[in-house]
Amino acid sequence: MSKKVAIAGDHAGFEYKTKLKEFLESKGYTVQDFGPHSKDSVDYPDFVHPAMESIENGTNEMGILICGSGNGVNMTANKHSGIRSALCWNTDLAALCRQHNDANVICFAERFISYHYVQQMAEIFLTTEFEGGRHQNRVNKISC
Repeated sequence: MSKKVAIAGDHAGFEYKTKLKEFLESKGYTVQDFGPHSKDSVDYPDFVHPAMESIENGTNEMGILICGSGNGVNMTANKHSGIRSALCWNTDLAALCRQHNDANVICFAERFISYHYVQQMAEIFLTTEFEGGRHQNRVNKISC
């Protein structure tokens, strides 16, 4: 069974979100697109909160968020106690956020990273397993 992935962002992440959704679906992932659905200016929390709620309630397993800097979507996602969101800009971080932090959401900055690397990082993120062990105790202490 393929992983169920929530994807969302804002107008500044619309282009990559659209391309990445298509790519992931071609790889067999089930992708639920929370928007936006155009390049018109929007407020990212309006799309991020419903996407994160879908992970917290089990509708989706993981999430991918994209905006101009990646910061806004990441900050919004991490307001949810069931979310461990990581802003990544290289493949090592994409792997480590899963291996060591059990991240269930990854965020990208469309204005600062080429699409080629975003696609690579998304694949790594979705296929890398949490190592558990010594990292589990730390992860257990993240939520307030």
